[in-house]
Amino acid sequence: MKTEIFINQGIHESRIAIVEDDRLAEIWVERPENERLVGDIYKGTVTAVLPSLQAAFVDIGLERTAFLQVRDMIEAENAESSERSSRNGRRPRSLPVIQDLIKKGEEVLVQIAKEPISTKGARVTTELTLAGRFMVLMPGRSWVRVSRKISQVQERRRLRELLLNVQPKGYSVIVRTEGKGKSEKEFKRDLKNQIKTYERLIKRSKRLPVPSLVHKEMGMTSSVIRDLFTERIDRLVVDSKDLYNEIQEYLHWVSPELRKRVELYRDKRPIFDAFNIEQGLEKVNERDVWMKRGGSLVIDHAEAGTFIDVNSARSTGTKDQEESNVNTNLEAAKEVAHQVRLRDIGGIIVIDFIDMQDERSRRKVIDTLIEEVKMDRAKVSVSPQISEFGLGEMTRQRVRPNLLHTHSEACPICKGLGRVMGPDTTVTKIERWLRRSYAANGDRRYILRVHEDVAEYINQNRGHRLKSIRKATKARLEIEVDSSLTTQDYRFISEKRNIDVTTEFKV
Repeated sequence: MKTEIFINQGIHESRIAIVEDDRLAEIWVERPENERLVGDIYKGTVTAVLPSLQAAFVDIGLERTAFLQVRDMIEAENAESSERSSRNGRRPRSLPVIQDLIKKGEEVLVQIAKEPISTKGARVTTELTLAGRFMVLMPGRSWVRVSRKISQVQERRRLRELLLNVQPKGYSVIVRTEGKGKSEKEFKRDLKNQIKTYERLIKRSKRLPVPSLVHKEMGMTSSVIRDLFTERIDRLVVDSKDLYNEIQEYLHWVSPELRKRVELYRDKRPIFDAFNIEQGLEKVNERDVWMKRGGSLVIDHAEAGTFIDVNSARSTGTKDQEESNVNTNLEAAKEVAHQVRLRDIGGIIVIDFIDMQDERSRRKVIDTLIEEVKMDRAKVSVSPQISEFGLGEMTRQRVRPNLLHTHSEACPICKGLGRVMGPDTTVTKIERWLRRSYAANGDRRYILRVHEDVAEYINQNRGHRLKSIRKATKARLEIEVDSSLTTQDYRFISEKRNIDVTTEFKV
């Protein structure tokens, strides 16, 4: 597979695209007012400890207080061991109670593990980690682990023995996938840099007030170069000369053999236009996704999760309905894996596949989905079977808001419902408003200001509806069109007092 990275450095935002076999696979967007927070370390104050939730709230100076769970306060290896025991049906190792670990008013160093999303504050941990090129350093304890993606037993053993020899006392180490095949000299250099960083941030934390940012993790572009730009990437193209020089300097120290794969884009035409990325980005937040054979996905987001409906639509399959459904579902399974990765959709994802009668066909579709999500760097878990209702279920690690939230904001009209009231519903609300006014012995003469569509609806059939309203509510009503209002808004102006009285009788 040919894999390329393209970086567009703009005035108001930076964008990074990963393209696999000429198809957009992942996209990151970062703006100055919305910088990534994952990995940042803060000095904060515990504002509440909740034994019922086994969690605490920590004020770190952000808009919303951060959320700290008890499992994010214990050593990572112990937490993982407890989780594995639970999954294997064995009695999980009991966790300590949070009230024994932390108290209200206590100052604490925490690291952001998940960005604030919607109404939820950031999720934090007291188990600090510092990521290097080849390894992750964790202050405290003294164990060594190797990434599961390094599968060769002999290499895992070599890396473990190597790190045990160079590991300093009081630090745990996790070898990253990029550590495969690296020498002791390279690990020592990486380790030295991370220890220096940790010692600096500890000194800094002691003199800073509460709450304060103690350590800022690498920006989006730098972290992508550190984490993703490996020998598996065929080339990296960047349109900023300063950033190009910065990348070259970084690679000179960590991976000099990759420097020749970095290209500076010099054309006047925008880089994402030149490599056909912009066109794909225009469709990335569309609700409907069309597939090659004519089927489609309909993607809907909700607070509880994301729901994907598979439709045969214009699908041109075989005459055999079952076979046609299976083929559409197989294509949909591949497209679902691609879309959740591209859109960075996290949390619970429910897929409504087209009905299939054969159990082997349902198994084949799920196996395809499981195989396709292996391309995803995020943690993905897929339910091993399609439910009796034809639903496939999966969860995907949510670290930051998805692209839809990055590129958009809640609709001020529908308040996130995705639908607005029609003129008929608005008119019934207007009638009820007038009835409340009548019952309260309010004014009788009003100017009613509404959207053009509502005014047209009221005046249909030679004003029959308006006459009915006047008769039922004993109100003398004049209609005015106000283009600044939506179809579900209305304004009542009292002719007697010459003021807006809408709120007086509105529920």
